Amino acid sequence: MLVPAAVLVLFVLGAIAVDFSIAFLAQRELSAAAAAAANDAAGASVSDDAFYSGREPGRIVLDAAHAGAIADAAVAARRVQGVHDVSTNTDVAADRVCVTITGQVDYIFAKAIPGAARGRTITGQAVATAVRNDGSPAGVAGAVCGRQR
Repeated sequence: MLVPAAVLVLFVLGAIAVDFSIAFLAQRELSAAAAAAANDAAGASVSDDAFYSGREPGRIVLDAAHAGAIADAAVAARRVQGVHDVSTNTDVAADRVCVTITGQVDYIFAKAIPGAARGRTITGQAVATAVRNDGSPAGVAGAVCGRQR
């Protein structure tokens, strides 16, 4: 009598482990995609006008609109598996680019349990800083991703 109950408990615990592992893997994938997108955006969105002209030639200023387009393209090219309804938000402050990616992941086994959540919203976030060739920061740090850095 106890063996069938123990087997049922074992299956339920296994199902929970699998579903949470899927969510964790998807979160790691979104974090990796955000890191790649932030790096691409920080490197490729340097404003040519500010760099080559103005009062301080060589000054690095990031173009927020260009950074957002680059980050969106990088996330789209990565095609994160198992995540749907993906949205990307890009914030630029001084020499830093913050990319936040949010998506929905579906559970496999929780669908069989009445009243259980069908999936989970997950978020990956990364910040990249534009630096000069000598490794020094390109500008003054500011607020990025809603936090003071």
